[in-house]
Amino acid sequence: MKRVRTILTHTYPYPHEHSRHIMTAVIIACLFFISSDNMHTLIHKLDNNIKWWSMYVCLIGFFYFFSSPFLGRTIQPSYSNFNRWYVAWICFASLYHLPSFQSMGVDMRMNLSLFLTIYFSSVLFIIAFHIVFIGLWYIGLVARMAGTRPGIWTIFQNCTVISIACCVFYSHCGNRAVHKSKSFGRNSDPNLLAFLENEKGTTWISNFLRMNELKDQICSSWFAPVGSASDYPLLSKWVIYGELVCSGSCAGPSDEISPLYSLWATFVGLYIANFVVERSTGWALTHPSTVLEEEKLKRQMKPDFLDMVPWTSADLFKTAFDLMVSVTLFVGRFDMRMMQAAMKRTTDETRNDDLLYDYWNEREDLWFDFVADTGDGGNSSYTVARLLAQPSIQTVIGGSMHTLPRGDLLLIGGDLAYPNPSSFTYEKRFFCPYEYALQPPPWYRAEHIALDKPEVPDGVSNMKDYDGPQCFIIPGNHDWFDGLHTFMRYICHKSWLGGWFLPQKKSYFALQLPQGWWIFGLDLALHGDIDVYQFKFFAELCRNKIGENDSVIVMTHEPNWLLDWYWKETTGKNVSHLIQDYLNGRCKLRLAGDLHHFMRHSAIKSDNPTSVQHLLVNGCGGAFLHPTHVFKNFEQFSGTTYECKAAYPSYDDSSGIALGNILKFRKKNWQFDIIGGFIYFILVFSMFPQCNLGHILNEETWSGRLGRFSSYHTLYDWYRSMESEHFPDPTGLRARMEQWTLGLYPACIKYLMSAFDVPEVMAVTRINICKNGMMSLSRSVLMMYYTSVFIYFWIFSTPVVSLIFGSYLYICINWFHIHFDEAFSSLRIANYKSFTRFHIKKDGDLEIFTLAVDKVPKEWKLDPKWEGDERRPHDQLSHHRKNPSKWRSASSPDPVRSVRVVDHFTIARTRTSDPNTTT
Repeated sequence: MKRVRTILTHTYPYPHEHSRHIMTAVIIACLFFISSDNMHTLIHKLDNNIKWWSMYVCLIGFFYFFSSPFLGRTIQPSYSNFNRWYVAWICFASLYHLPSFQSMGVDMRMNLSLFLTIYFSSVLFIIAFHIVFIGLWYIGLVARMAGTRPGIWTIFQNCTVISIACCVFYSHCGNRAVHKSKSFGRNSDPNLLAFLENEKGTTWISNFLRMNELKDQICSSWFAPVGSASDYPLLSKWVIYGELVCSGSCAGPSDEISPLYSLWATFVGLYIANFVVERSTGWALTHPSTVLEEEKLKRQMKPDFLDMVPWTSADLFKTAFDLMVSVTLFVGRFDMRMMQAAMKRTTDETRNDDLLYDYWNEREDLWFDFVADTGDGGNSSYTVARLLAQPSIQTVIGGSMHTLPRGDLLLIGGDLAYPNPSSFTYEKRFFCPYEYALQPPPWYRAEHIALDKPEVPDGVSNMKDYDGPQCFIIPGNHDWFDGLHTFMRYICHKSWLGGWFLPQKKSYFALQLPQGWWIFGLDLALHGDIDVYQFKFFAELCRNKIGENDSVIVMTHEPNWLLDWYWKETTGKNVSHLIQDYLNGRCKLRLAGDLHHFMRHSAIKSDNPTSVQHLLVNGCGGAFLHPTHVFKNFEQFSGTTYECKAAYPSYDDSSGIALGNILKFRKKNWQFDIIGGFIYFILVFSMFPQCNLGHILNEETWSGRLGRFSSYHTLYDWYRSMESEHFPDPTGLRARMEQWTLGLYPACIKYLMSAFDVPEVMAVTRINICKNGMMSLSRSVLMMYYTSVFIYFWIFSTPVVSLIFGSYLYICINWFHIHFDEAFSSLRIANYKSFTRFHIKKDGDLEIFTLAVDKVPKEWKLDPKWEGDERRPHDQLSHHRKNPSKWRSASSPDPVRSVRVVDHFTIARTRTSDPNTTT
């Protein structure tokens, strides 16, 4: 049943077009034709050309060279490699001394030209077939069970096979495939034949020599001409016939179809038939792959991760447009948070089970994780998700090995998918990596909509009894670009993010944790602040539920303590009012993402009251890297002085990474050439010199010598001098083209004739504009002129534009500390990823670890340990597995082994404790 279920899915691994089997058949046919044609020459001239025996030595050597690993087991290992190289040297030396190919009766020049002709024709024809087939599949006229397109290398390989087969046929059968009039050996040496044949002609050599007659029969019967062009009027213009068919032997012109064409058409037809049958009719249903083939395909499987978002490309304009629409429509006009507040079930905020989750508070301790800014590159997002999914992580802290269990709770701080929220970006950039890291339960369906959350698994009576990991998420600014529509659909109305359970119903929430710890998850939307309904909910919690000795962690998407300092502004006034006046010193930690780095600042001891003890930003969940050295001078927030306790990457590393804007900007952002070149074209074109008819052209020059002008553009003068020096024009073609360009021929003809000469088109058309005015040019001529100017300046400008722009970003980020977002988003750095793991201990203290991976793998392979867990009971939840992640790094080290702790400190629960207690 497993094999049948695998076959019926659209991802069934179909075999490719069997080109290796066809290649074997072609090689056997080549050996047959070559041996039958050249055996007579080989034996007849054996005494005149003794070098032919070196071919025999070479064949034996190659057989020994390739078979010694299997047959030569008695050879000493220390000498085996030396013996192989020695035999290979003998073979190449023998091959060097072989006679020329023409002495064997083969014209390699003819075969090479024929091979190239057939090869490129086959490639074009087969690619055109695939394009048509994909088009028919796209509009639904054909079915396509296999979900992969044919590889380009497979097409090239099949075209090579077809070309070799046609060349061998043409060389040894001739184009007309007529049986040869003279038999083999008729003009041979009679003494040699008498030696080779006995009186009955039954020696093995004589039987081998008769292969030539068998070859002639094959050529005359199997590959005979298939008819004339008159027999196939539909194909009369496409078949090969005439002089090529006759090869000079016909008395007059012939319309007989070449057997070479029929052979080529047969091979191409077999390829098309094989492809259509395999892809469309379920041929593989009766030909299941073997166990070895399945294992090989599994090893070749790779995850379908998306690359990092190219921010300096055309996608930037779409994101900017979406942001403009979102700000225009939703800021101050429609707010999803107000609708959520209007749909609440009770007026008592402290009993609102849609916003308050308190089923952890009876535990003795709790592990939980925090990550933010997840949905950018697939490799980086999966790296973090794989670490979060592991049952435990072994790492060194303070010189000793520690085990950090997986968090029972996962907090995600927004910006789930870039560049904008949609079904595609959420599924591919967010859900896909996390489902690979920790698979959803077997009964999960992607299209399912949760109507009454939480939808606990079977056998679980309430959330207190569920022992699997859970996830709570707040939206970021990118999640609000569509008015929170996608976030509500995929987070608040789904029950699973991979193997993490989603009980969340609204975009903000409060979590009551063990030992008097609380988490406030705030939704700042695009305002950078909470709305009044959200403020009311959390304010009433502070009054009625949170004890005097309780501790609160406030989680927001934006770290306004850093951004307000950087932009010299004040945001989040409602959040500050909530923390300072309602929590009143009970806020021990503020968590945020948005900035894609890790930084922790702790309050310095002072006599003044401190509203927040620690400020932690960690947005390294998968998005591109942000610099840290730009924020190294931050010290003050809400009247409290802070000092930086940890930064990842370090200030020096962050400054050094910015150098990539000079060295790698164009390589990373090749699409920027289109934007930069177009902008440069507009700037240059607007600065073209004005016309001066008295200086550019006089009547004597115009009437006396067409095409000879007294003053061209300086650039054109240089171009004409180089052109006349290195590309002379003895026939006067260039002068005649100038005459055509000046108006002796219609505009369309003159520009078609001179389009390749871009500087001349620019200069001559410019003079025409200055002579007769812009209105004298037709629309097509004017379009050609603008196109010529654009191509000319775009080609010369784009490398310079990329270098200048990259250098500008480097100077701005390292010297003036501006454009930090643009400078690092252009580099699309997937490395330096991290997340923060928390442990509420039994004594009430909160221990915090920030784990980081310096280098993100780019290649992944199927984890064999995960496959072993897959064979266990089908209803087992993935968080019970020892190896829950499907892919592991194809290159060492794997993130599970290379992860390290970059920051570790402890926060005491009681309010009177030292706020800077660290280890």
